[in-house]
Amino acid sequence: MLFSRNDQEESKYLDPIFGNEHESRDLPKYKFADKSVQPRVAYQMVKDELEDEGNARQNLATFCQTYMEPEATKIMAETLEKNAIDKSEYPRTTEIENRCVNMIADLWHAPKDEQFMGTSTVGSSEACMLGGLAMKFSWRERAKKLGLDLNAHKPNLVISSSYQICWKKFCTYWDIEMREVPLDREHLSLNMDKVMDYVDEYTIGIVGIMGITYTGQYDNIKKLDELVEEYNKHTDYKVYIHVDAASGGFYTPFMEPKIDWDFKLKNVVSINASGHKFGLVYPGIGWVLWRDKRFLPKDLVFNVSYLGGEMPTMAINFSRSASQIIGQYYNFVRYGFAGYHDIHLRTHKVAEYIIEEIKKMGRFDIVNGADHLPILCYSLKKNLNQNWTLYDLTDHLRMRGWQVPTYPMPDNLNDLIVQRIVCRADLGMNNAVELIEDMKASIKELDNARLVDKFKDSHPKNYGFTH
Repeated sequence: MLFSRNDQEESKYLDPIFGNEHESRDLPKYKFADKSVQPRVAYQMVKDELEDEGNARQNLATFCQTYMEPEATKIMAETLEKNAIDKSEYPRTTEIENRCVNMIADLWHAPKDEQFMGTSTVGSSEACMLGGLAMKFSWRERAKKLGLDLNAHKPNLVISSSYQICWKKFCTYWDIEMREVPLDREHLSLNMDKVMDYVDEYTIGIVGIMGITYTGQYDNIKKLDELVEEYNKHTDYKVYIHVDAASGGFYTPFMEPKIDWDFKLKNVVSINASGHKFGLVYPGIGWVLWRDKRFLPKDLVFNVSYLGGEMPTMAINFSRSASQIIGQYYNFVRYGFAGYHDIHLRTHKVAEYIIEEIKKMGRFDIVNGADHLPILCYSLKKNLNQNWTLYDLTDHLRMRGWQVPTYPMPDNLNDLIVQRIVCRADLGMNNAVELIEDMKASIKELDNARLVDKFKDSHPKNYGFTH
């Protein structure tokens, strides 16, 4: 047998990655390189760029999921090319989305005698936009029939000052006055004693929050429903409730089913939730549902002629991968009600362990100790003889890989600086024990450190975590 030189093109792919010519120079990062690079070299270069970002599972700042089962990741990877908007081209994917909406409607107690409507979205931000738009259009239709001068005043939305930023965007984009009900020390959620003072005939709706971003607390939606019901008895200008359940929508039904917050309540007309939070899916998937089609104005539903078929769409976004929808359906099928309950229960026990250990340290006042969601929020005790702040503790924990945010509360309470830990399904007890050990070690280091007290008179604006 005779032998000759191996194929040169093949040999390129056998070159050691770090012995490759492309690793011997800095490739352009803000313009296209002149030539292609080998796929495995490109992979390694991009991977190396991400090395110093930290371990996502140690990110205790985010509510978003950082782990899914290998089988879920596999089915999502295998369906990345499916366009969720192509209803006629991918009818089985469309049916899966429909099943998810029906399962969520059942979870949120959609009335049997009403015709619920719903859709998937790119996270809860888009879902909030759609819920807000439906409120605005519905209000406008009602106000026109009653002869209200729509141009006399700007329409308004009532919400607590602990809102998520997507609501500020909604009000800015769609020219809505945001009426913020301020927090105070006695009211760290929507103040039920004052909320109706902000309502008038130009109010498009009230937003109740099931899982405040700052603290994890719930607004009292049942009490809000009672207040709205009483208000509506004495006016022709009816007002209704949208529930921003970005966090609580896939947690409360499994953990605290006795809480009345959803479509059981007469005046709750729409709800949004993040599938990528306690729905346990990778970002970004969200859901929005209306209890009945009369609360979703026809002007917001578009019949689009696309690829030879007619499809109704209400989403703001158009083309996007269906993989997150399929990942959500995988979780629903895989876990069932009992599975979600067991995962959340275990997560809550981890949160309870962490908060009890934090209490034992004697350094912190507990603002929220996993009262509902497994979210922990605490501030430094006053008059402690120490020269460090929560921002310093955040930085020291970051040195150990943990991302634990520190930030001021919203207006009226921005003198209260808090630190927050979000416990997710992938934070096991072993990780929790390591976190507490690292927190104790960080505190000891800070106690023994000589820090420059450069932020003595006011909290820093660009230091630590910006909420």
